[in-house]
Amino acid sequence: MVTNLGHVGIICDDFMNMRDFYTRVIGLTITDEAPDRGSCFLSADPDNEHHELALGQSRGPDDPNGPRPKTQGVGQISFIVKSMDALKELYAKVKAEGMRIDSVVTHGISCSVYFFDPEDNRIELYYKTGYIVKQGFSRPIDLENQSNEELLAFSKSFEATEGPFQGAKLPVG
Repeated sequence: MVTNLGHVGIICDDFMNMRDFYTRVIGLTITDEAPDRGSCFLSADPDNEHHELALGQSRGPDDPNGPRPKTQGVGQISFIVKSMDALKELYAKVKAEGMRIDSVVTHGISCSVYFFDPEDNRIELYYKTGYIVKQGFSRPIDLENQSNEELLAFSKSFEATEGPFQGAKLPVG
């Protein structure tokens, strides 16, 4: 039985650009890398987890190690932030970098920014509110014009209207 998600690995066409984006903009720390092999390991909390994201340079069919296929089918890569202020700060940074924003929402349980990285992988940055709201739920929020208090009150309001977590609805196993 698994206990946690360990890490996500993505294959990059422009390895150095992706390395720069995830360190400079998102703020991850490089824990290990092998530039000659086109690999880089990054963590938001290196003292706790060696890597949460692994970047790999794509390789063509003529590479001695064989081709490395492009990342496919990844719905999103999600990163937790420590506060609403941190979420707002990263949102501003992502916008300043010209990244394509997908949505900015509350799920009740979290406030989230969805956007696309330089190679069009969907990324989520989110702050966990601690509220109990049944999921697949989302409503738009405005990180630029709503105060933290307004955002959190709006998120909490859905505890009463959407109901608590429901668990599995279909048989498991």
